[in-house]
Amino acid sequence: MMKEFGYKNIMAVPHVEKVVLNMGLGEAIFNIKVLDKGLEELTLIAGQRAVVTKAKRSIAGFKLREGMPIGCMVTLRRERMYDFLDKLFNVALPRVRDFRGLSKRVFDGRGNCTVGIREHIIFPEIDYDKIDKIKGLNVSIITTARTDDESYLMLKQLGMPFRD
Repeated sequence: MMKEFGYKNIMAVPHVEKVVLNMGLGEAIFNIKVLDKGLEELTLIAGQRAVVTKAKRSIAGFKLREGMPIGCMVTLRRERMYDFLDKLFNVALPRVRDFRGLSKRVFDGRGNCTVGIREHIIFPEIDYDKIDKIKGLNVSIITTARTDDESYLMLKQLGMPFRD
């Protein structure tokens, strides 16, 4: 990457800063047990304890009040982050039905990447017999890259499966 982008210093080369897993559980408004199960499953997937996220504002149409628990998230850094990325790229994503690779449109314009996963059962830690409902989650990969091209090349070299 130093030659391709003309970096003069090794510290200028982009790297992955953190990975954030977010699971929105809107059903938690009516059934709090969904939140408990989601917390447990996200903790299994990440290998680190997940925290409950609460609503920032009230929305009457959704019967939502400010401060109500509505989802869960976990932020991974350092060794756990790289272990999770390895598991995501090499085990979980290939288990998605009809998976041909990720699009280049997963980038946000500033070098960060967000992938939406529709079924959390693609992760090997989840026991298919014990789940009550299939949930989705978002995986955000935050990098120090300034452009999408730098981030794309870095993630490709890490092993992220892209559609070319």
